[in-house]
Amino acid sequence: MARWRGRTCIAIPRGTPAGGFPCAAPCSNAIRMSETRDAGRPGPGGAKAAGAAEEAPLSRLLRLMATLRDPVAGCPWDVAQSFATIVPYTIEEAYEVADAVARGDLRDLRDELGDLLLQVVFHARMAEEQGAFAFDDVARAIGDKLVRRHPHVFTPDGTPLPAGSPLRDPAQVEAQWAAIKAQERAARQKERQEERQEARQEARQDTGAAPDPAPDPLGGVARALPALARAEKISRRAAAYGFDWDEAAQVVDKVREETDEVAEALAAGDPQALSEEIGDLLFSVANLARHAGIDPETALRDGTAKFERRFAAMARHLAASGGALGRSDLAAMEAAWQAAKRDEAGGGP
Repeated sequence: MARWRGRTCIAIPRGTPAGGFPCAAPCSNAIRMSETRDAGRPGPGGAKAAGAAEEAPLSRLLRLMATLRDPVAGCPWDVAQSFATIVPYTIEEAYEVADAVARGDLRDLRDELGDLLLQVVFHARMAEEQGAFAFDDVARAIGDKLVRRHPHVFTPDGTPLPAGSPLRDPAQVEAQWAAIKAQERAARQKERQEERQEARQEARQDTGAAPDPAPDPLGGVARALPALARAEKISRRAAAYGFDWDEAAQVVDKVREETDEVAEALAAGDPQALSEEIGDLLFSVANLARHAGIDPETALRDGTAKFERRFAAMARHLAASGGALGRSDLAAMEAAWQAAKRDEAGGGP
């Protein structure tokens, strides 16, 4: 797992063989060389001069990443990375932020947010090297989006509206939010369609090329999202067009229908059909969660945590009666499981 501690990169890429590149020392040396070389140099790349104000933490972080990516003085591992190779770490760090929040560990949350911020800085640095955009462009774009999506809080130039503004009406706010996001999606799809058309014309110089298909009405939902979260977002997007059930009870019926179809596929012994039907069942469950106002990822995470908690309690019950996991039969484990459930419910032994 990627870890950066202080000035030392101890990130070891997945699949690095034993005796692979010892990343820590070269990275430390590269950063020290950079800070020595830049001492007294004006501008964001230089260390602070004597008596000058301390370098801003974000400026320092951007400078350190630029050094790590330096083809000559940087870290060979960091230099070798690409957007694709860093993505698994980005996803992992986002989950570790969620884990720190779930545990209520604010000290760990601070560290994990730093790890996640580093992922943003890493991606932005690689994009800057390709002449695409820089970190400032990322920050500016999200700032512009916040202003654009909050016309009930800001004027178009970002000035806060007065507290009593009629634009702060909750119903109007929700309607504006949905409309603004729809406009943004349409604008992105149009821009990408124009880019594809231009690229194809330049590559083929062929006026007989087939036209681009119509914009995807469900496009724009990241494919790398966890499957349940993406299912919920896709179904919410479809519901915005009116393609939805009227109430949660109807979705429960759909879940039952999909469960029956899973049973039929299981009885038929068709692995491909079974996989498809289980996918339909999970998608229906994600829809049910949406109708009930429940986040499916959170619900599944909580359900898994409950199973872990009860399984550990079951093991303790087995041990108390002279048994153990791996040596107890299913009947004994079931009895211990039920005892664990009673304990959790406050019923006692």
